[in-house]
Amino acid sequence: MFDADFTPLRVTYRTHGRDTSRRIRTWAKAKGYSVSDRGRVAPEIIEAFFTAHPEIYEQANTFEMVHATARTPGASPEDYAWQGKDDSPLGDIYTIVFVRGLDEHEVLRQLGAADEDIRPIEDGDYSYPEEPQIITVRRIGDWTVAIEHCGSRGAQWEILSALSRNGEEAMAVQRHDYAQHHVAYAVDGHLITDINPGFPIDRQGADPDRLNRHLRELGIDPAADDSIDNPIPAALALATRITGVMITPQHLHRPILGAAIPGAYL
Repeated sequence: MFDADFTPLRVTYRTHGRDTSRRIRTWAKAKGYSVSDRGRVAPEIIEAFFTAHPEIYEQANTFEMVHATARTPGASPEDYAWQGKDDSPLGDIYTIVFVRGLDEHEVLRQLGAADEDIRPIEDGDYSYPEEPQIITVRRIGDWTVAIEHCGSRGAQWEILSALSRNGEEAMAVQRHDYAQHHVAYAVDGHLITDINPGFPIDRQGADPDRLNRHLRELGIDPAADDSIDNPIPAALALATRITGVMITPQHLHRPILGAAIPGAYL
C-alpha cells in the first residue's frame, strides 16, 4: 500500500538539441562555471543559460522528471552529491559492490583477481582501454566494499549471486553514463531484484518488489512510469539504507588494497 500523502517531487526540464548543448557548455565556461566536455550538464547551469537566453528558452519543449529525496530519516541522495562532480575520483563509469560475509581478498577473487594480482593500489593506478581494470576493496563495518573503476563485473547476475552464497548478501550499484545504470541485490545466491534507477518501474528478479519500501522512502513511486533525474545518488542512498554503509570521498583515498585485473576493461 502507498502512503496517503505520497507525492513524488517533480521537476520540469526543457529539451535542447546538440547545438544548444554545445552553446550551453561554451557559455558556461565563459561565465566561469565548471563543466565537462562530455556527460550531463548540471540543471542549475542549464537554467542559468536559459534565463540569459529567453529566446531559446521559449523555443524549447518541457518534460517532467522525479527528483529523489529522503522522506524518512536515513541516507539521502544529497549525501552522494559529491560523486557527480567533475573532480570526483569515481568518474562516469564504475560499479560499487557491497558484500557481507566475505573478506577483501575473497571478494577480489570472486571478481576475477588472481592472488598474484592483489596488491596495494596507488594514486597512479587507473583503468584505461586495452589495459588492466583497477578494483579496490575496503572493509567498512560488516561489509566489504569493492569499487570497479570502468568495470561492471560485480553487477553481473552470476557474479553477484556467487558473492552472496551461503546465506550472505551482496548489492551492486553500477553507473554507466553511456549505457544503463543498475542496482542489483542478491541474497543466499539468488538475484532478488535488479532495478534501473533511472526508470525504477523497470525491475526484474526473483522478488523484484523487495526494495519498494525503500524506494518510497526516497521519494520514488515504484508503481509509477517515472524517470528519475538523480538516479545514481538515489541508488547509492538505497544501498546505504540496505547495508548501513555510507561511502564518502575519504574511503577512496589511496594506497588501498586492490587488484589490476588483466583484460577486464569494460
